[in-house]
Amino acid sequence: MSVALSVVVPLYNEEDNVGPLHAAVTHALAGTDIDYELVLVDDGSRDATYARAAALVEHDPRVRVVKFRRNYGQTAAMAAGIDEARGEVIVTMDGDLQNDPTDIPRLLEVLNQGHDIVTGWRKKRKDEGARVFVSKVANRIMARVMGVAVRDSGCSLKAYRAPLIKSMPLYGEMHRFIPALSVLGGARLAQIEVKHHPRQFGVSKYGFSRIYKVFLDIMSIRCLLSYARRPWLWHVGLTTSVLALGLALIAYALAGLTPRQMIVVEGAGLLFVSLALFLVVWGLIGHLMALTEPTLTKFPRLAAALRNPVAPPPAKEAA
Repeated sequence: MSVALSVVVPLYNEEDNVGPLHAAVTHALAGTDIDYELVLVDDGSRDATYARAAALVEHDPRVRVVKFRRNYGQTAAMAAGIDEARGEVIVTMDGDLQNDPTDIPRLLEVLNQGHDIVTGWRKKRKDEGARVFVSKVANRIMARVMGVAVRDSGCSLKAYRAPLIKSMPLYGEMHRFIPALSVLGGARLAQIEVKHHPRQFGVSKYGFSRIYKVFLDIMSIRCLLSYARRPWLWHVGLTTSVLALGLALIAYALAGLTPRQMIVVEGAGLLFVSLALFLVVWGLIGHLMALTEPTLTKFPRLAAALRNPVAPPPAKEAA
């Protein structure tokens, strides 16, 4: 059974936040006519998070709970919730009560204006200075690498059209890159300032340990986008280097080595020359694909979602 809106929230050792979170989402959407569900994903919590989330199901049929056997990380939990979501529009948010559910109607209102993604911007972020500084640096690096200026990639409070977000591959820390990748695929992005509160209960679980993961994802996406845009340039440089090495080995083998040494060195040289010819063919194929397909050739479902968008549910204007 489909609904108009799914609110997806990953949780990891947030037992004290489960009840207040449910109450805050219920209060925020009580003044709207939106048929919604709340999808809570327990990311392998070791406290009473799952028990308290499961208890909500007994008296609120709009709550659904997904449980991981162990901790897989925020992106994996978010991906599981998105897969289980039945809404035409999906809103994601953190489960630590720092995101404010009262911003959800505003996200939907902007989405209704013809956008595919609306992402929050924590302009007045209530975190310690080091976290804010690292986040700002990461946002600038991502904007430079991706070529899309997203003010706050780390803000989990976002609204997506369901076909769009369900078409995106999510791994590592990829949830941060969804807006930028979608824009590169033709999606319409809007950014709005959202409220941010200090953490009241528990401690942050997704901290500085994610920095190296984000860095690796930035590098992999950079390589993917660079290759997809200009595959021939990649192959020219690589092919030239391999071919030069192969020819150098052949010349060295003919320079006066013993017959046994010549067989080994010349064989290696011929192997590198063959590899260079293979790279030429591979480069031509990649170049033809780049001419006939969009940049994000790896995401065919994303292209289909952009061609056939689903209208978001109506939302009353936020007070």
